[in-house]
Amino acid sequence: MTVIRNNSISGINSITAQSNSLNFYDTSGNTLSIGASVTGNVTGNVTGNLTGNVTGNLTGDVTTGVGGSINVGNSFINATSIGIGTTTTAGRNAGVGTATGTLIYNTSNVRLEVFDGSTWIGGLETYRITSPTVTADTSSRPGWAVLTFTGPGSIDVTGSGSAEVLVVAGGGGGGYIYGGGGGAGGFRTATLSLTAGPYPITVGGGGAGGVTPSTSGRGSSGGDSIFSTITSSGGGGGACSQTSGPSDVGQSAGDGGSGGGGSHWTSSLPNPAPYAAGNGNTPPTSPPQGNPGGDGAPPAYAEASGGGGGGAGAPGSNGPVAGTGGAGGNGSPSSITGSDVTYAGGGGGCGTVTAGSGGSGGGGTGGAPPAAATDGTDNTGGGGGGSNSGTGASGGSGIVIIAYPTA
Repeated sequence: MTVIRNNSISGINSITAQSNSLNFYDTSGNTLSIGASVTGNVTGNVTGNLTGNVTGNLTGDVTTGVGGSINVGNSFINATSIGIGTTTTAGRNAGVGTATGTLIYNTSNVRLEVFDGSTWIGGLETYRITSPTVTADTSSRPGWAVLTFTGPGSIDVTGSGSAEVLVVAGGGGGGYIYGGGGGAGGFRTATLSLTAGPYPITVGGGGAGGVTPSTSGRGSSGGDSIFSTITSSGGGGGACSQTSGPSDVGQSAGDGGSGGGGSHWTSSLPNPAPYAAGNGNTPPTSPPQGNPGGDGAPPAYAEASGGGGGGAGAPGSNGPVAGTGGAGGNGSPSSITGSDVTYAGGGGGCGTVTAGSGGSGGGGTGGAPPAAATDGTDNTGGGGGGSNSGTGASGGSGIVIIAYPTA
């Protein structure tokens, strides 16, 4: 039975019942639209505009005009495109009873994904990073690709997205006779927005230790490491209190990502004088990329010592007493690879009795009789140890690591 109420449907001149349809016409013969809500099931074809909410199942075809669109929230279908809206990994994982074949666009990893009934798998990758020089590691940090560069290289970016980066410069070399420890290479981390295209990568080498008969016994600075907008400065070389001959004077430590350790004289030298430690975070960055070196111990006859090179996490230590070298400053940790690893420790200063230890993160140990100074560890940016009576130790080379989400 069909019931038509005057206060619900008005302006009707005629009603024509046809097979499986009921048509309403005005006095001019035009088909009327029903401008009220319809509650219940509608079975059959609906021709024209349907404005409002549809609650329940819609069985059959929905056809719109050229400029029409079917919209559900942020998703839509029109004549030229389909928009599926966006969600995040957290929003995706919060879904309950997800149907097999569900398609989403995940803004956390910038990818289309489809649910296969048990897990989400990548569909069309809209963002990825590849490199002709290194292979991405996807096992050490699940859900991420990690690319590690221990020398010059490059990456190619498809699409656009964010990436975490670690950029560590080369450590400075330790100073020659009575030398301070080399400063650690600058340590910088960042999350960058990358766009499509190639990106070159520079990894700084470690600085050489001070040698004789050079014109300067100060250790050489480490090389800068560079990726995109991030430049980490090489560590400063350690100071020395005497160069190539008995009449030569020493030289203060170098500035850098972290500064080299200073040197204090012994009164047995012809030109006794203190030689200053180097400044860290040079040029300045925020947050700081490193720390200053420490000073040598106060002088005593034949008991000179060098200060420790600065590290990414702490300044180099002063020599605590004459004849004892200062410890290198400790480095800073990073978990970009999925495990905590410490980088950029300062080199230890020399001692005539006790050498300064290297800072955590690859800093070399200073020299003390009869042991020679040790090099900073490669690919950590550690500073080299200062020498007691010969060539200073070399700084360790730097490293660049890039990680981006894949799931």
